[in-house]
Amino acid sequence: MPGRQDQRLPAVDLLRGFTMLLMVFVNDLWSLKDVPHWMLHVAPDADGMGLSDVVFPAFLFITGLSLPLALAARSARGDDPLKLVTHIIIRGFALIVMGLFLVNGEYLNASATGISRHLWYVLSCLAFILIWNSYPGLNDRKWVKLFRSAGIIILLGLAWIYRGGSDEAVYVFKPHWWGILGLIGWSYLAGGIITIATRGNIAGILAAWLSFCSISILHHADMLPKIFYLLPEPIIGGTMTALVMGGILTMTIYLSEGPLALKSRKIAVLMIGLTVLILGYWITRPLWGLSKQHATPAWLFICSAITLAGFALMLILPQRLVSSQWTQPLRAAGANTLLTYLMPFFGYAMASVSHIGWPQWMLVSPLGLVKSIIFAILCAEVAALLARRRIRLQL
Repeated sequence: MPGRQDQRLPAVDLLRGFTMLLMVFVNDLWSLKDVPHWMLHVAPDADGMGLSDVVFPAFLFITGLSLPLALAARSARGDDPLKLVTHIIIRGFALIVMGLFLVNGEYLNASATGISRHLWYVLSCLAFILIWNSYPGLNDRKWVKLFRSAGIIILLGLAWIYRGGSDEAVYVFKPHWWGILGLIGWSYLAGGIITIATRGNIAGILAAWLSFCSISILHHADMLPKIFYLLPEPIIGGTMTALVMGGILTMTIYLSEGPLALKSRKIAVLMIGLTVLILGYWITRPLWGLSKQHATPAWLFICSAITLAGFALMLILPQRLVSSQWTQPLRAAGANTLLTYLMPFFGYAMASVSHIGWPQWMLVSPLGLVKSIIFAILCAEVAALLARRRIRLQL
C-alpha cells in the first residue's frame, strides 16, 4: 500500500465527522415544518438535487478515502492479503446485514409483527452493538462470545417474527433496497477487494474507477450486457462503487506524493481531479439528468466533486482550528461514525415512550433547524460518551 503505514489524516476524520453530523441532521428534517426546499430531497423524477441528496454519496466517497489508510494500517500490523480480504468481506457483510434490518423496519407491519417500529429499531441496534462491539478491556472471551451470541439470537428472532406490508398483503423479512448501510457495505466490499488486488497501484485503481463510471453510463444508456445484472444492484449500477473508488483513487494519489511533498502541490493535484469531475458532470447531465433516485452519472460526478472540494478544504484548515473546541463534535462523530448513526434510533424511541418532545414552536423552521443541529451534536456526544465507556464498534 502506498504512503506511510501509520498515517492518519485529521482532514479525513473531520470530513467524515462533518458528513455524519450532516446525515443525522438531514434525517431529522422530517420532524420539522416549513423546511427550505433546497435542504430536502428533490422529487424522484426531478432533474436536480437538494442538500439531502449530497450527504449519502459524500459518505461513500469518504469511505473510499479511508480505505487505503485503514488497509495500510492493518498491513503494518502484519496482515497479509488473505487476512485483508477476509476483513473486508466480514465488514462488508456486517454493513449489509445492518442495512437489511434497518430498511425492513421502514416497511414493518407493527400489528402483524407484534412489536412497534421503534422497538424493532432499538432491538436491531442493540443487537448490532452486542455483535460488533470490540469489547476493549474485556479479557474474558467467554463473555464476549456470550454477548455476541445474544446479539445474533436477537437478530434471528426479529427476522423470524417480522411481517411487513399492509394488512391485505403481508410478507416476511426480505431485501428491499438494502438500506443506506447495505449500499455502503456492497460498495465497500467491491472497493476494498479491488484496492487489495491492485496493491494500491494508481493505474489499476484509476482503471477500476473509470470502469465503474463507464458501467454507470452504460447502465443508464441501456447498453449494459444482461449478464451483468446477475450482480447485486449496488455494484452493477456502477454509481455507488464508482463513488467509493473515487475516494480510493483520491487518497492513493494523495499518498503517492509522499509525506514531505508540499501541501500546495497536493492541493493542485486534487484541483485537477475536481476539474475532471465537473467536466464529467457537465457532459452527462444533459443526457440522463441529475438524480439521486436514479443514481445518474451526473449525480456521481458532481457529488464526487463536492466531496473532493470538502477534502481539500479540510486539508488547508489551520491546525489550531482542527484541534479546537469548535471542531470537537466533528471529531467525535468522525471517531465514532457508526455508533453516531445508530443513536437517533434510540433517541426517537425514547421520545416516543416517554412522550417527551420538543415544543411545537421549536419544530418550525428556521428555529427548528437549530433543534436538528442540536440533536445531531447530541447524538455524536452520546456516541463519544459510550465509546469512553468501552462501547466501540469495530467496523
